[in-house]
Amino acid sequence: MTGTAGQWVLLAYRIPRQPSTLRITIWRKLYRLGAARLGDGLVALPADARTREQIDWIAEEIGEMGGSSTVWLAAAGSAAQEKAIATEMRTARAAEYRAVLDQAEAAARARPGERSRAAKRLQAELRRIGRRDYFPPAEREAAQRAVRALADTVSDIDADTGVGAGASEVTR
Repeated sequence: MTGTAGQWVLLAYRIPRQPSTLRITIWRKLYRLGAARLGDGLVALPADARTREQIDWIAEEIGEMGGSSTVWLAAAGSAAQEKAIATEMRTARAAEYRAVLDQAEAAARARPGERSRAAKRLQAELRRIGRRDYFPPAEREAAQRAVRALADTVSDIDADTGVGAGASEVTR
């Protein structure tokens, strides 16, 4: 887990219902951070300098939108509650890693140019997931191995043909 053991940063917020794009914008930002939804208008992240800063920025943005928010530093009421939140977060990341794994396996059967594009896209996706992965699931390693293997097949093909990964395929 990232952050101080047992410390969480919570954001309690209310956003005007209209326009709905404001609510969607905040929801997407919270999703990208990997925040656990504890209830309507209440999310949590393990507390560290980065998550605190990110939540503070979102809270400020909510205020600029005409909403209200409060940032809290807290500890779960029990180890079981904390474990439940961590499990929820781990399960969400596990599903994302499984999707990357499935895509890497499918891309391994594609043409070399498609494999190259897929490898780059999946490496970027792993970085995005990693930024919100506070409780790494077992699926993380499998997804990383699959993407590495995909990238290695692209490198092997490039080495065999002398063609760069960005070059287009030529058929005769």
